[in-house]
Amino acid sequence: MNFTMRYRLSAVFASLFLFANLAFAQVVTIAVAANMKDAFSEIHAAFKANGGSDLRVVYGSSGNFAAQIMNGAPFNLLISADERFPLELYKNGKTVNSGVVYAIGKLAFISKKSSDIQIGESREALAKAITKANKIAIAKPELAPYGKAAVEYMKAEGLWDLAKEKLIYGDNIGIATMYVLTGAADVGFTALSLAKSAEVSKETHFVLLNSKLYEPIKQRMVLIKGAPREAIALYQFMQTPQAKLILQKYGYTTPEITP
Repeated sequence: MNFTMRYRLSAVFASLFLFANLAFAQVVTIAVAANMKDAFSEIHAAFKANGGSDLRVVYGSSGNFAAQIMNGAPFNLLISADERFPLELYKNGKTVNSGVVYAIGKLAFISKKSSDIQIGESREALAKAITKANKIAIAKPELAPYGKAAVEYMKAEGLWDLAKEKLIYGDNIGIATMYVLTGAADVGFTALSLAKSAEVSKETHFVLLNSKLYEPIKQRMVLIKGAPREAIALYQFMQTPQAKLILQKYGYTTPEITP
């Protein structure tokens, strides 16, 4: 193959590579905290019914998403389970602004319905359940705000020493919840929004935990710099009365939108 032919082929492959990258870059991708899975699925459906675009949605832990965005991952909007990670992105110049708090989450404790472990709201009932359990599911506190809240709750309620050697960790609250559903854990800490979802409530019992015993789970969302109009439209829709009603249905408190 002569030089001219090699050059032409190289140019063709370079063009194909460029167009593939551009096509990928044009995909509007939303990073959503795992605790929001069921609520956001409904919000996304309502958004599309109101003329919004069908967007690519990825669920996971807020901490992992923040790290990926810092490293250039092509997310356009982060719908986080906390404030810390979005505000870190803002301080590092990755976002349009500091975003807004769109919901306040609540922590729940769950057990499998088929289990003989009884759960209740009192400290005594929870202590008995933790004592009887072999494994307790929790999201990694360094990555997932609901995992952090669970640790704060157990320490405040004097349950940490009973539980700490039995904990198994999921990268996000969805995985931790799945541990209980599959029987990998006997009981676990989860988001109230997941505990109330159809899939989880069919298989588990839950109790709502005292929110005074952990820091408020203020869930913030931020637009990443360069976000296209489709991501901006969703960001705005998340602040509408229709979206707030869906969030409330899943157990979230929806504060007045403030920076």
